[in-house]
Amino acid sequence: MPTFKCIVTGHNDKNKSCIAVEKLIESNPIFGLTDFWHTSSIPASIKEDGLTITNKLEPPKNGTLFRFFQIPPESASKSKEEYETLVKQAFDMLGASHCLVDTTLHPLMHKTASIDYIVVLQGKITLMLDEGEIALEPFDTVVQRGTNHSWINRGNEPALLMAVLVDAK
Repeated sequence: MPTFKCIVTGHNDKNKSCIAVEKLIESNPIFGLTDFWHTSSIPASIKEDGLTITNKLEPPKNGTLFRFFQIPPESASKSKEEYETLVKQAFDMLGASHCLVDTTLHPLMHKTASIDYIVVLQGKITLMLDEGEIALEPFDTVVQRGTNHSWINRGNEPALLMAVLVDAK
């Protein structure tokens, strides 16, 4: 995954808008997550420092999370059991074991307590649901409303997606 530049605006001592932070953000190797910003309340505080990396799958309680995530092509080199073990370990590391509620259709099927606004930026990806799936390409969008789902890359190139996750009931 590449490194991304994140610009955060703010106000100077004359109350004029300015660049408060310019930072290169490295991707977390777990699922290729790159977290840019999070908030811990809604409505959000414009003074909150949301650059702290969460290393979590879900947004903070009553908060939001803005990220890129990259889905590599599925690998045929691992057995189903090896793949399931890796998925469980990764979800454990993200504090999201509880999200793996029904993996019957695919080991990566998961369900989060969030509404997610997602845009495909690069590559092609398939969104799998309990009943049906749909192929997506750049600039297709998804509003993911707490349903069991998986992102599957059946192509040869990684797919890059952008998401804003909002804590939900």
